[in-house]
Amino acid sequence: MAYWLIKTDPSDYGWEDLLKDGETEWTGIRNFQARNNLSGMKAGDKVLVYNTQEDKSILGIAEVTREAAQDPTDEDKKWISVKLKAVKPVGRPLSLDEIRNTHGLAVMPLVDQPRLSVMPVTEAQWDAILKYSKTT
Repeated sequence: MAYWLIKTDPSDYGWEDLLKDGETEWTGIRNFQARNNLSGMKAGDKVLVYNTQEDKSILGIAEVTREAAQDPTDEDKKWISVKLKAVKPVGRPLSLDEIRNTHGLAVMPLVDQPRLSVMPVTEAQWDAILKYSKTT
């Protein structure tokens, strides 16, 4: 099993939407590095959901339910999507400032590559995020 983080824009589709819907096709990724990360996702992988905009926090945990397939929103047939299901909210939101100022988390692509929307998370980072967000 691998761990990932996806960034969402809550004005388009955020954690609350995924929680309400239960499962969704994760479409609209139009960055080559993010696409490569999507292609590495396997069913059962765990995903942190990070809301951008005002929140700038990790708010929930999702799981990959379907691996990469053609993105139905892409007319050019160059891009892929995965399916995600909501698992649960984190115990408390973990903000970008906290991540940026926490040893071991400050090196995450979330800090280094702020425009990247899909990124890997190490097991040690995953465990630390669950600990700091008080998620059991």
